Amino acid sequence: MTAAAPLFRVVHGNPSVEETAALAVVLAAKLAAGHQPARPGAAGRWADRARSVRAPLTRGPDAWRASGQPR
Repeated sequence: MTAAAPLFRVVHGNPSVEETAALAVVLAAKLAAGHQPARPGAAGRWADRARSVRAPLTRGPDAWRASGQPR
């Protein structure tokens, strides 16, 4: 009977038995969870292209103040 190949190996350092066991548990949990595709959702208001369209400038007193305020 041949020995099974190791699932992972440490290439640097000298981890303790507990550290190696913790790594094995984390990897097993990650594999058990499986692949979950990213959920498509709204990108948010910052990505809305309509925000890049500038409103026409207004004339009159305090126009400079009104041009910088969000609508």
